This record gives sequence, C-alpha cells and structure tokens, in this order.
Amino acid sequence: MSTSAKVGIVMGSDSDWPKINAVKAALDEFDVACEVHVMSAHRTPGIVTEYASTARERGLEVIIAAAGGAAHLAGVVAAHTTLPVIGLPVPTPDLGGLDSLLSTVQMPGDVPVASMAVGMGGPRNAGLFAVQILATADVDLREKLAAFKENLVGKIKAKDAALQEKLT
Repeated sequence: MSTSAKVGIVMGSDSDWPKINAVKAALDEFDVACEVHVMSAHRTPGIVTEYASTARERGLEVIIAAAGGAAHLAGVVAAHTTLPVIGLPVPTPDLGGLDSLLSTVQMPGDVPVASMAVGMGGPRNAGLFAVQILATADVDLREKLAAFKENLVGKIKAKDAALQEKLT
C-alpha cells in the first residue's frame, strides 16, 4: 500500500464514521491510500479552507466530503480546491438524509461536486468512484477495476444460479 494518501476523506462529525466507513474499505480493496479527518464547514471553516486549499500540494488527488443535515462540507471544500470533490450525504434521524442529499446536490454553477446516494451503497460507491477517477491516470488501477467488474459478473451469475436451483 502506498504511504502517501491520494484520497482525502473528511466528515462533519466523528459520529458520521460508522455510517461512511465503507468508503475507506472500498479504497483499501484497491490499495489506495487515504487520510481521514473530522472538520465542519460551519464550526471550523478555517480548517476546511486550509485543508482544501493545500490538498493538492500534499499529494491528494480526490476529496470525499461526507456531511449530514445542512451538508455544506463538500461545497466549501470544492470552493477551495481544483481537485475533484465527491459529496457523500449522511443519513440523519430527522429527515432520513433527504436534507443532506439536497444540500449536497444543490451546488451553484461553477462549483461542481459529484454526489453519491444517501445510505446503502453511497459510501462504497464514493470510494469506488474515487478509484475510477484515479484510474484515469493509473494503468494498474484500471486493470484492478477491470478485474473487479469481471468478478461482479461472476458473483451475480452465481447468485442467479443459486436462485434458479431454489426455484426448481
């Protein structure tokens, strides 16, 4: 595994980690090094600005920003970097994550943020999407992604075969 992080994962609260740790698991599957931090667009705006504006010089190539509720973290990060930013809306008890999703996807023009799903596959897909972004310039990652996709086909075929056997 690389010793220098290529992906930054930031979250608005440490209570988000259990909901989003599949991001790191997906990156680990592809041996993509990452760093993980807690910072808040509202409570620590200076820290967010510093983190985002210096990310490229620290070697990061993609940033995943997870937040719930007002979920402005991805947008604030995107405002301070030219790196790709992936917004990960975190489910909330009050509105089930709809608030997080809408805050993440409603970015103004000229400040792009890719947005993943709330819950379920969102965290894993954020990690996989970061891998796909990195793979545009990394042949080894492209090969790993191709093998991953082939493996998915095998898994689904096996599940279908098992279902067909149960049905007969």
